[in-house]
Amino acid sequence: MSDNQKQEKIIGMFDEIASTYDLANRVLSFGIDKQWRKKGCDKAYEILAKNELERIADIACGTGDLLLYWKSRAQKKDIKIGEFVGIDPSKGMLEVAKKKVSFASFLEGRAQELPLEGNSCDIVSISYGIRNVVDKPKALQEFNRVLKEKGIVVILEFTKQEKSGFISKIVDIYMKKILPAIGGLVSQNYKAYKYLPDSIEDFLTTRMLEEALSDAGFEIKYSKSFSMGISTLLVAQKKEG
Repeated sequence: MSDNQKQEKIIGMFDEIASTYDLANRVLSFGIDKQWRKKGCDKAYEILAKNELERIADIACGTGDLLLYWKSRAQKKDIKIGEFVGIDPSKGMLEVAKKKVSFASFLEGRAQELPLEGNSCDIVSISYGIRNVVDKPKALQEFNRVLKEKGIVVILEFTKQEKSGFISKIVDIYMKKILPAIGGLVSQNYKAYKYLPDSIEDFLTTRMLEEALSDAGFEIKYSKSFSMGISTLLVAQKKEG
């Protein structure tokens, strides 16, 4: 199977679960994912330290969840944002996002081929989407291309466990047994939620993702794992020059 065929298969799967995606997320993360998203937004605003930003682009935006946090956290900090853009290759996800998020514009597109001009974004984010991108190095290069100098990339993702031990075993049981069962029940699509732990197992560790960001021209500014290492938040800044 070619990379393009693999990507199309993943996109089709997300089209199928779009209508139940938000509910499944809340149930599977016990609602904690809200705190992770807020933390990512706050860190990016803190590092940029500006009162006005031209554009924030959320890649693999799904149903638009993170865009809501970008706006609410900006309002709390009295930061003016010129434009919010959501980009996703799944038509099904974008249909849900457009109904949910009225203040953003939405574009159909892939992370490795962003429909944005260079040096046009202050912040680029991707939450629980980078592992679904077949050509990850190309996607990170695209993030760098569309960001302004010293622009910020925020990545929130499930990462592969680096440590073994009791806690790691508990996480493993939850991700491989409990999560697919609950996700399948909520979405009526067991196959899609069986894909999730498999995609994490095939994904990078936090350290490997940090190295990939560095190779793509970013400097890591913040890195933190949440909930027994299930989820990792990475905030990086585009290097000068």
